[in-house]
Amino acid sequence: MIDSAKISLVIPAYNEEARIEGVVVNICDQFPGQEIIVVCNGCIDNTHNILDTLRTRYPQIRILDFQNKLGKGGAIIEGFRAARGESIGFADADDSVEPGDIRDMFAALSDADGVIASRRMSKSIITVKQPITRRFSSRVFNIIVRAMFGLNFKDTQCGVKVFRKDVIKDVLNSLSATGFEFDVELLWRLKGKGCRIVEFPVVWKHVEGSTFRLTNAPGMLLSLLKIRFSK
Repeated sequence: MIDSAKISLVIPAYNEEARIEGVVVNICDQFPGQEIIVVCNGCIDNTHNILDTLRTRYPQIRILDFQNKLGKGGAIIEGFRAARGESIGFADADDSVEPGDIRDMFAALSDADGVIASRRMSKSIITVKQPITRRFSSRVFNIIVRAMFGLNFKDTQCGVKVFRKDVIKDVLNSLSATGFEFDVELLWRLKGKGCRIVEFPVVWKHVEGSTFRLTNAPGMLLSLLKIRFSK
């Protein structure tokens, strides 16, 4: 079991006032006394104020506030740089994966360098499905990623991933993807270092309100092409 006092969990947040309180409370209750870093990524709503109020109940919350929009990947990179834990991870601000599963993922680091949530393993359970267009585009994206990067994961885009901090420190300065394609580059860089990354079955549900749009896909692929074939 990973020492629970040495865990840091990063939550990227862009205009999440409608759901950030419930998400952070659920995580803080499951990770008492552990570092929860919420990166306010160019928010122009009430997200920061809600978090500031929550800190009176949960002092382990740290808020990183950036005026400019960094993108999901950019926000996670900043959270990783600030993290103090020996095991660090990130979770989307949508409560799609149960905090109990996230805790089990950290525990599984005793036998791996990284553990990534997967919706496509035989033991995974999906309680609320994505719209069919999202499911189709996700499958196509995964096929392209497997071909381009040689990543043999069933699911690169599920929004929870945890790692030993030392392996993240080894690749952090080489990461350039700042959008939703960040997950792919991170896994590819770690693969290049010979890290052992395993998939973990989770209970997952689709939650409305994501800032991802299918129109983001062409830009993601262009960014990945640049990363894959850059010198």
